[in-house]
Formats: sequence, structure tokens, C-alpha cells
Amino acid sequence: MDNTFAFGSQDYFVMLGLLLFARGMDILSTRVATPNLVLEGNPVAKLLGWKGGIPVSVAISVYFAMWQAPAIIIITTSLLVAARNFQNAWLMRSLGEISYRDWHVARIQETPISLYLFCLLGQTALPAAVGGALLFCSGQNPVAVAIGWGIIAYSVAVAVFTLLSVWRMRRTTT
Repeated sequence: MDNTFAFGSQDYFVMLGLLLFARGMDILSTRVATPNLVLEGNPVAKLLGWKGGIPVSVAISVYFAMWQAPAIIIITTSLLVAARNFQNAWLMRSLGEISYRDWHVARIQETPISLYLFCLLGQTALPAAVGGALLFCSGQNPVAVAIGWGIIAYSVAVAVFTLLSVWRMRRTTT
């Protein structure tokens, strides 16, 4: 996993292109789902907004394109996040960000918290298990190891940001 690429090399530009594509898909999917960032779960991304988030994503891509493993972890995580965003973006946009948020909060409040947390565990632990299996079975293949860590990073991000959101919601409603 010590594969590095010289700045400006062909491998560097391939990795940079993949990073820019993956980060771009994450940004595009977020833009489609929540153009005003009302539904953004990442507090740092929400704080940066569009004007800050895009340059930060480009800078991250330029920087991490030199290192194969971190780049692949970021690519994997970003593409999985983008896919998750696109999953309900149509509903978020058709209802509107605030209406969707209110509808979603109402559904969570009507659900026993134990059931909600159990389902969140399944939603995050099952992909993490796939990432763990990939790590276990990959041997010394650095690309497979990085993809496995990317899947695990995605699962952790979904769990952390969802729990943070639910905690904030429950704190404001009690």
C-alpha cells in the first residue's frame, strides 16, 4: 500500500481524474438532492457551502492523487455516498428540502428508536462486512485493500452522520 505517484506523472493524472470524478459525483448528487444544503448531514460540508466545498474537494483530489491507497479509499467512499444521495434525491426534490426534512423527521419520530437504530445498524454493518471480507480475502492486493477500507469508511460515515442527525433531532424535540 506504499504505492506513490510522482506529481505530474501519467499515474498521478489518472488517479487525479478518478478522484475528481468521484468527488464531482458526490458534489453533484448532493446538489441534486439538496441544492440549499438543508438536508446535508456532514456539518463541515454544510459549513463550507458550495463556494468552499468545491475548492476543498479539488484540493483534496490534487493532494491525494499522489498516494494510491488513500486515493482509492476516497474514490470508493465518495462514489458510494453519491449513490446513496441519488437514491432519494428525486423524492427530496419533488417534496422540497424543508418538506422532505419535516416528513422524514415525522417518520423517525413515529418509529420506535430501537427499530430505527436496528435498521441503521443493518444499513451500515452489512456493507462494512463486505469491506471487511474484502480486506480479509484480498491478501496483499493494495487496490482491493483500499476498496475494502473505502467501503468501511462509507459505512462509518453513514452511521456517524445519521446518528448525529438523529441525536440533534431528538435533542430539539424533547
